Amino acid sequence: MISKSKSFSRRAGALFLVGTVLGGSAAPLLAQDAPQAQPAPSAPAPQPAPATPAPAPAGQPPEAAIPAPPPAERIIRSIAVRGNQRLEPETIRAYANLSPGQTYTAQSLDQALKDLYATQLFADVTIAGADTGNLVIAVRENPVINRIILEGNKRLKDDKITPEIKLAPRQIFTRSAVRADVDRILELYRRQGRFAARVDPKIVQLDQNRVDVVFEIYEGDLAKVRAINILGNTHYSDERLRKEMYTRQTGGLLGFLKSNDTYDPDRLAADQQKLRAFYLTEGYADFRVVQALAELTPDRRDFVITYVVEEGPRYRFGTVEADSALRDFPNAQVLQVAKIKPGGWFDAKQVEDAVTNLNEAAGNLGYAFADINPAYNRDAEKRVMNLTIRVAPTPRVYVERIDVTGNTTTRDKVIRREFRLNEGDAFNALKVKRSQDRIQSLGFFQEKFEVKQSEGSAPDRVVLTANVEEKPTGQLSLSGGYSSLERFVVQLAVSQNNFMGKGQALNASVNWSVYSKSVELGLVDPYFLDKSILVGANVFRRDYRSFNFVGNNRNTTYSQTSTGGAIRMGFPITEYWSFGGRYTLSNDKISLDKASFYTDPDGTGPLPAKCDPIKAGRYLCDEIGTKLTSLIGLSTIYDDTDGIRPTRGQRLTLSEDFAGLGGDVRYLRSRIDATKYHSLGGGWVVSAHGEGGYIHPLRKAPEGSESDAVRITDRFFDPGLRGFDIRGIGPRIQRVPYNTDGTLNLDEARITDALGGRAYYMGRLELEFPVSSGLKSLGLRPSAFIDVGSLWNVRQPSLLDVKFICSPTATNTTNLISFTSPVSNCSVDDAGAPHTPADFASSPGFKEFFLGNSAKPRLSVGVGVNWVSPFGPLRIDVAKALLHQRGDDTKLFSFNVGTQF
Repeated sequence: MISKSKSFSRRAGALFLVGTVLGGSAAPLLAQDAPQAQPAPSAPAPQPAPATPAPAPAGQPPEAAIPAPPPAERIIRSIAVRGNQRLEPETIRAYANLSPGQTYTAQSLDQALKDLYATQLFADVTIAGADTGNLVIAVRENPVINRIILEGNKRLKDDKITPEIKLAPRQIFTRSAVRADVDRILELYRRQGRFAARVDPKIVQLDQNRVDVVFEIYEGDLAKVRAINILGNTHYSDERLRKEMYTRQTGGLLGFLKSNDTYDPDRLAADQQKLRAFYLTEGYADFRVVQALAELTPDRRDFVITYVVEEGPRYRFGTVEADSALRDFPNAQVLQVAKIKPGGWFDAKQVEDAVTNLNEAAGNLGYAFADINPAYNRDAEKRVMNLTIRVAPTPRVYVERIDVTGNTTTRDKVIRREFRLNEGDAFNALKVKRSQDRIQSLGFFQEKFEVKQSEGSAPDRVVLTANVEEKPTGQLSLSGGYSSLERFVVQLAVSQNNFMGKGQALNASVNWSVYSKSVELGLVDPYFLDKSILVGANVFRRDYRSFNFVGNNRNTTYSQTSTGGAIRMGFPITEYWSFGGRYTLSNDKISLDKASFYTDPDGTGPLPAKCDPIKAGRYLCDEIGTKLTSLIGLSTIYDDTDGIRPTRGQRLTLSEDFAGLGGDVRYLRSRIDATKYHSLGGGWVVSAHGEGGYIHPLRKAPEGSESDAVRITDRFFDPGLRGFDIRGIGPRIQRVPYNTDGTLNLDEARITDALGGRAYYMGRLELEFPVSSGLKSLGLRPSAFIDVGSLWNVRQPSLLDVKFICSPTATNTTNLISFTSPVSNCSVDDAGAPHTPADFASSPGFKEFFLGNSAKPRLSVGVGVNWVSPFGPLRIDVAKALLHQRGDDTKLFSFNVGTQF
């Protein structure tokens, strides 16, 4: 036993000597795994110990193991700090948890090193002097960040990347923080589909231990989806299933237009849900995606996506039963609303729609929180899905209160007055939906507004919350554009549809184009004196220049100047019916350009200047003059559509206008306008529109005039058929020139004047296509349409048939009038009066034809798109006229920018 103790003392002394040498070195102190013992001062040199102890003699117990001695402890005499620049020595000592007079071991010094590194303030730390107790802590501080610089980023701008970077100026630089920021930047690019992106952090050393951190970014190309493979599908082809996914394979004729052919992990998860939803609608209730694998190609440019699916058997609906605990919502009514028939293929979407309809039906009965759950009982052997629709007992609910939030400009009362329920009323889901539609139709708030329902202070109480997000309702714009009708258009408009937050509409506008100019000021209050009465007024000045066609060129014919004002009033009769009246007083003046359409416009001839039928046509000469129109009108409107851009509902307008309450004009004008909207789901919206009108004159045409009893400015002109030019259908006068030999020249340019009509009709069937959320946010709405209509019913004017036109020559200073002649030498006019042939020059005349006065339909088909562009509303249409009549002006392409459509 004694020899063994001596041997242990020798080994401990050797360990102490080794520890002393390590403690006095300049290398950092590392954690010691083996314990150290303090040897006796006179310990002899250590001897090698046997590899294994000798076995105990037989019959004696084994020798007990010798316990390890405790670590050697020493006292800290002093602590010096070297290398610090910004930090005080006391701060560093505090981080190290060391102080003079404190005992220490190798383990405690190792822990001090770890504590100092954990502060992330130091790039390097060493502790020397462990053999003497005079410790020296040598540090090299981490630099301070001066600025963060991004280089090479083009697809993602600085304002998108900077929020993800946690490093910031005046912070301490650490390599771990840089690596974390690199990972966050790369994750941003991966979300964009750029998996080849690379970020190289660089450090620029500055004075005073400062650095600039530069992230050099190599963005790389978008990672496309090269292929989508599906394994395990037997009932549907890969191509059919790919159509159900959001993700598309890259390539194809129009591949450059795709935005969903890039790899997106979130879209990958959504595609799995789409696949499951598709199979569930086709009866495969056991369908599951076993595995979804996305593999990056070796060049890191594309992905190959593979789905492993398990379809399972196809199920039919078995028994369909109802179990309703609501007395006034019996089982028979539940099944009637659900509309699920036994024997059909199982369709999870049909069940989901049935639950939605049942919740709405229960809400209409006052059950705001109806508990409706479908219970399935799968019979795998018969492959049927038995369904039980359970309606749990629920109390009737009453509206506890209505909260309005989010409105900063719009007053509460403007929103509350659109609610069809009041606080304390029985809850009704139909009225809540109607309230939501009315608030959305105001046009003051962002789309997708919804009235939220939450439980009140008791189970039979509900709180309705209208959390609105306001959008700008005022507009000050100076815009320009180009119209296929009016050529260049300039518009200056000031409007506020929510004036002072009261819901009033105030507008002032100035419009100028080649063919029209107008100035208008108006105000409308939809709730006058806080009553459900609409009151509005406006004053206007409009200058309109009509035109005709000479070949393919437009020429101005008559000018119409209207100055006046209007007042109107309306009120609701029921929730969807409203009634309104209006009064308009307008002074209308029709004139012709004297230089172009008058005889002797300078007044130098023997006869006074007057409208020349040869130049203008007798039908225009009869319209010249000023008339005062005093008109009173009535309208009734039915409208249950769901917003500004309807997807469901219908709108019907009946209007009657009587001109003759004083003034110079007498007629009765009737109009009807109806539109039906229906959503087909998935963003498809079909609409059917029809309108028509008729004007009945209440006085005859002036004596001696062969024009119609309804003035040209009061007639209908353009029913809005696409595929035809503006004023391209309806009654018109066409002038065909004569040749010198007296035959009609059907190939030369013709003059065409539109006369308008007293009756018209127009029908339109339009299908609006779904678009991506990105295109929808841009305001794009593409559609296909079929238009049909006609314009007719005007009295045929007196037509001219002029063989020769005789015009004064330059040497003729006495007889400066033009006249028609049956002979080419201008020796006699049509009345038989003689003339001196030398005073006049002869030219071939023309013959007028009256065309287009027929109720037969015109028909066109085409596609178009509405776009709320930064330059104003834009409408583009491409339409082909399939049915037209002689004299109609067809047009394949038309667009309009800068004016309302």
